[in-house]
Amino acid sequence: MVDLNAIARLLDARKPGHSLPQGLYNGQDAFDFDMEAIFGRAWLMVGFEVEVPRAGSWMATTIGPWPVLVTRDRNGRLNAFHNACRHRGAQICKPGKGVSARLICPYHRWAYEMSGELAHAARMPESFDRLDHGLVPVHVESVGGVLYVCLADEPPDIAAFKQAFEPMLAPHNLNDSKLAFESTLVERGNWKLVMENARECYHCPGSHPELSQSFPVGASAHFDYGDDHRQENFAVRIARAGLTVGPVEGDWWQAMRFILNDGFKSMTMDGDFAVRKLMCDLEGGDIGSLRWAVEPHGFAHATADQVLMFQAMPVGPSETIVTAKWLVHKDAVEGVDYDLDRLTDLWTRTNLQDRDLVENNQAGVNSPGYRPGPYSPEAEALAIRFVDWYCAAARDYLDGQGVGAAAKGLRRVG
Repeated sequence: MVDLNAIARLLDARKPGHSLPQGLYNGQDAFDFDMEAIFGRAWLMVGFEVEVPRAGSWMATTIGPWPVLVTRDRNGRLNAFHNACRHRGAQICKPGKGVSARLICPYHRWAYEMSGELAHAARMPESFDRLDHGLVPVHVESVGGVLYVCLADEPPDIAAFKQAFEPMLAPHNLNDSKLAFESTLVERGNWKLVMENARECYHCPGSHPELSQSFPVGASAHFDYGDDHRQENFAVRIARAGLTVGPVEGDWWQAMRFILNDGFKSMTMDGDFAVRKLMCDLEGGDIGSLRWAVEPHGFAHATADQVLMFQAMPVGPSETIVTAKWLVHKDAVEGVDYDLDRLTDLWTRTNLQDRDLVENNQAGVNSPGYRPGPYSPEAEALAIRFVDWYCAAARDYLDGQGVGAAAKGLRRVG
């Protein structure tokens, strides 16, 4: 049982513009709180529609301790469910993807339609009603071909995000793409440290020499270049080609198309396209990168030749699973149109470097000498935005629980 008043006191102790108190980075109570108050209520980016491309397709993933299924039913409709059998709760599908006529629980062989209805349960009495034992649904939305799920009974509004972002992403033609590669990385650090690191490039010049070749590491917030007018000139050229630049943003999301460094058309080691068959061929593919980010756990980059998605899922107070996914054009042939190592090299290096940074950060945060320090308003504007959002979302949850009145513990999701 979590002491919500203790969480409230930690939030009260945070100074504006500073990192969080130690207990919010390494405490079991804080982890349990974050799963319920943050991950249990947010829209979470879990993958792409092309990962469940046809009727019978399914994708199983895990959100903290909670297994979730995304399916496409015989009518082509997307669905999502808690991945727990309605008999005795066994996990129906292990994490991964597949295609099948029905979802079969491996324990006692209860069978479910892809739309969630219980289709078969052997040796149950005549009084048993299959209609009362369908899978428990989860909210799911596709935004421009990107899949988001929300475990809350009443999810946050997603309409403004869809309206603003879908036209920006549409020219990248995600429905004509395929998943080229997926990697997972275990980071021995709190998920908030992973995301703070992912929300700033203050560390990039010294820690990411490869990424810094293509990425404008000196820009701040929504790629503000100061007296450098390259982004302004880029925006004019790109708008003429019919692309939206932005920025657009809401409480929990943001997106902008930005110029890459001189000589770079893609986020690769040498700046050239990693895939010959482009996903977007406007301007010959010289369209910079469309970056979007969602709180609490992810970001993505769409260049002309590929899409890279980064997702951080907490599994413990000091452990996070980082998943990266790469999309390429559906007709691109590995070994002919792209080399997998070259496609993934830059972000694989970057993610490994970030893992080391996060684990080192966690070790220092665990020290009795840790004191929350100030962010750079210029270099860490988006890290500040993330931490401010986290504190506001946590406060909103506590307010709903009547803290500090008489909160008794956490309601579990599912």
